[in-house]
Amino acid sequence: MASSEIDALTQALARLPGLGPRSARRAVLHLLKKRETALEPLLSALATVGERLTDCAICGNVDTVDPCGICADPRRDPRALCVVEEVADLWALDRSRLFPGRFHVLGGRLSALDGVRPEDLAIDSLVRRIEAGGIDEVVLAMNATLEGQTTAHYVAERIERFPVRVTQLAHGLPVGGELDYLDEGTLAQALRARRPVT
Repeated sequence: MASSEIDALTQALARLPGLGPRSARRAVLHLLKKRETALEPLLSALATVGERLTDCAICGNVDTVDPCGICADPRRDPRALCVVEEVADLWALDRSRLFPGRFHVLGGRLSALDGVRPEDLAIDSLVRRIEAGGIDEVVLAMNATLEGQTTAHYVAERIERFPVRVTQLAHGLPVGGELDYLDEGTLAQALRARRPVT
């Protein structure tokens, strides 16, 4: 039997996404076995991030500096702005290295069931960024869910008065996907977005 402190650590790790009780136990055993090379660097990194963690005042990203590294990067195209629901979406898009512009994190998506209203999201700060000028295109990169698309439509309506091009990520068939494994919503979107063969 482990001590209550080790058990508490295991339970804390088990609450992390992607880790269950068994994976958490394995992680704790590894950390305990490799104290100097795994546990101590992890504790130090957690303490440093815990002390310095902040939300970017410009885009809503999470970083240890404000403005975040993306907003402060002079190589980014300030005329292109990609709007995402969550920080995880920003990180996923940024990892692809395909979008050269900057980002704006809404902090969620509209959902009547969950009680998330427009004023609960960072939509007003998005409007202020666009209103300040210098942005030519706004890419709405919301998830292809009912709530995500509702949020995209609401944001598009809020910014339609500005002279910016509003685009949206393509939805439909994934490359390498097989039709019989796709859900009806994905197939319907793919059919609606069909284009001529060139």
